[in-house]
Amino acid sequence: MKNTLLFAVAMLVSGSVFAGTDHYVLREGSHVHHLKISTVGDETHVSSDVDFEPNAQEGGSAACSADITGKAKVVSENELVLKKHSESEASYCELKIHLTATGATIEQSKDCDNFAAGICHFASDGKELVKFK
Repeated sequence: MKNTLLFAVAMLVSGSVFAGTDHYVLREGSHVHHLKISTVGDETHVSSDVDFEPNAQEGGSAACSADITGKAKVVSENELVLKKHSESEASYCELKIHLTATGATIEQSKDCDNFAAGICHFASDGKELVKFK
């Protein structure tokens, strides 16, 4: 009984050693980008969501929100790629996520317009989403 209990505790502790979640945020005026990267074992999942209210330059555009979630491929220590199939189109949205010690930048493929309409977009336009704890 004692060995079983110790084994169960060891399994719980060892599983949590290989799990982690990082959050990144970029707030630019009335535009908010949020990125969540979760790693469990050797699987990495990415979730990106945006909430945009039109700013002065965007005039009469409508507010929008969009999100995309899925399993990401680890290309290198500092680069992830999320590729998501559009259910309504025969195309894929691809997000390239470049990580630094303090944040992340996101590039998106043209086909991501199927996931984020109007003024919304997942790309960070070269600006860094700040990592927070």
